[in-house]
Amino acid sequence: MDSNALIAHPEMLLLVLAPIFFVCILLEWWLGDRGRRLPTNAKYHLPEVLCNFTLAGMHQFADIVTGLAISYLYLWLFDWRLFDIEMTAMTFILLMLGQDFCYYWFHRASHRVRWMWAAHVAHHSSENMNFSTAFRQSFMYPFAGMWVFWLPLVIIGFDPKWVVFVVLLNLGLQFFVHTQAVKTLGPIEWLFNTPSHHRVHHGVNPQYIDKNYAGVLIIWDKLFGTFVKEEETVRYGITKPVNSFNPLVITFSEWRDMFSQLFQSGLTLKQRVKVVLAPPAEAEEQLPASSTQQSHGSQEQKEQAS
Repeated sequence: MDSNALIAHPEMLLLVLAPIFFVCILLEWWLGDRGRRLPTNAKYHLPEVLCNFTLAGMHQFADIVTGLAISYLYLWLFDWRLFDIEMTAMTFILLMLGQDFCYYWFHRASHRVRWMWAAHVAHHSSENMNFSTAFRQSFMYPFAGMWVFWLPLVIIGFDPKWVVFVVLLNLGLQFFVHTQAVKTLGPIEWLFNTPSHHRVHHGVNPQYIDKNYAGVLIIWDKLFGTFVKEEETVRYGITKPVNSFNPLVITFSEWRDMFSQLFQSGLTLKQRVKVVLAPPAEAEEQLPASSTQQSHGSQEQKEQAS
């Protein structure tokens, strides 16, 4: 597929990159499972790998199904754009920077707003970290509103096709930070998101929760006070384990809990709004004790629990 066709159909980008992803998975599996050079929680377990691939397929299906409606919205907003931006090498770099900035806030909201955490929790629910973890995506991202965070780029004047292409390119680049095979990358760590930085993000250690939201650049975390360096050995997962390799259970468990709490009797309107929009622990702390469940993953949640 040539570059023009890829820009016209940006949803194909991850499929084009798939051979590279699978080569990396095979190499990591060889090092970890056959070579025994990686930690136990980097090993590949067939039920989980199949689950991760199924979640990736569900995620891709949801993007295709909802993509048409979202593209119409993007094109409608593009008619109201502030500037006419011609795509050059410089404007492409600016678009990458702008998208990465928007991604940081999407990712941060996905941990601090329960409605969005209900979708994002699927990605964090594994207690292992290897390249297949990158495939562990949510079917529910379009429903949760991920697409809202790229609207400013379209309104500014970037062509929607280029915006979608860069969003998927950013996601594709993040595949490479889901590994324990790479310890540190020297000076690269100062500017870019790396496996070390992203391992922190997946950690359930109290000091690691709600840190390192970076997509490609780590500078946003350093600017906005959410950066933590990897020091203590990372323990992966969420504070309320799902304990299932069923993709549907992983996808919908937090939605089930949230809606169950939302519609229970005796709550005020303010409490119901908090159930959906507050961070998970804050949303649950004002509920009756019998219905409150262990929080799923924010720094403030962990501090309250301790």
